Amino acid sequence: MASASLQLWSSSTPMAHRYPHQLASLTSLKFATPISSTNTIYLPKPLTVRFALTESDSPKSIQPDPETLLQEISGSFDLPPDYFAQFPQDLRLDLNDAAFDLSNGPVLDECGQELGETLLNLSRAWELADTSTSHSLVKKLPLIEAKLTGSAKSALGKRLISAGRRFQSMGQYGQGEPQKIAKAMIAAGRALSASSVSAVTVEEPKEETRVLKFGELQVEITPDKANIGAVIGFVFGILSWEVAQGIQNIPDSSLEYANDNALLLAKSLKGALLALFYFSSFLSAITSGGLVLLGLQLKSKKD
Repeated sequence: MASASLQLWSSSTPMAHRYPHQLASLTSLKFATPISSTNTIYLPKPLTVRFALTESDSPKSIQPDPETLLQEISGSFDLPPDYFAQFPQDLRLDLNDAAFDLSNGPVLDECGQELGETLLNLSRAWELADTSTSHSLVKKLPLIEAKLTGSAKSALGKRLISAGRRFQSMGQYGQGEPQKIAKAMIAAGRALSASSVSAVTVEEPKEETRVLKFGELQVEITPDKANIGAVIGFVFGILSWEVAQGIQNIPDSSLEYANDNALLLAKSLKGALLALFYFSSFLSAITSGGLVLLGLQLKSKKD
């Protein structure tokens, strides 16, 4: 009976007395779990909010649209039909300079056929001081811009900036229309140049080319063409020299003249012809030498 009672007392003893260390460890685990989960849930939230605010303040979200800026150029050219025709002489020279900057160089190669022809026609309208044609051509630019590649956009942007600075140099004429045109052209040019930077891929550097412009005719100068031109100039100079020598060797007594006035006229004509052909020979020699030097310079840069 004593052993049975002892066994019964042992089984009825509380667990806290029998396993004090195990219960203490379980209690510590119970309180540690919510603390850890609380830290994991609430700490990253302020970081996420700050990152979202930083992205919303990015300058790319407020970058101007080139098409909208080109439409502003069109609006600035909405002027009276005789506006450019009333320009004084100094402003007409600035307008011609703007036309040259807009269509200078290989415009068709850089900007494409459609945009290149539009820029050429626009520059010709500026040279003729044709305000109405200028406005109608400028209105086409927003539609053409949507079809352009990165390099063509960059070329258009540079030409707009250069031509816009010509309008900027006109000062405050009239109601400030040239300054409005300049501001719109420069802003659109910078936007086009900036938008084309991301689209430009790494390309091999192009060879430097020089172009001679004779009205609508454009001739690209290469080392071979420069040497051919030098040969042609040299041959033309020799022919001019030979003709001058032949005229000079004609004696005055070999011809009969009706009177003294005819003799004086013949001598004057002979002197004029001699001066013309000798000058042609001299000019051909200088031109040939210059073309040879130009060909050597282009060849050295190409190598």
